[in-house]
Amino acid sequence: MFYREHAPPHFHAVYGSYEITVGIESGVVRGEFPTRALRHVLDWSAQHKEELMENWEKARKFEALSPVEPLE
Repeated sequence: MFYREHAPPHFHAVYGSYEITVGIESGVVRGEFPTRALRHVLDWSAQHKEELMENWEKARKFEALSPVEPLE
């Protein structure tokens, strides 16, 4: 997640040379990712949706983001 981002709320994920953006509320994915890695990212985002939205709001206010448990 980056500061000064455009709506709708989303985050970025990188896997090797692949990069996607994922809508926090919608789950809409833009970009390309290997199927297995994408499945993991979507499961993780569903589990951490509330934390991701809180960080989205913080980023929009240029506040420090809170750590979110990483994807393992």
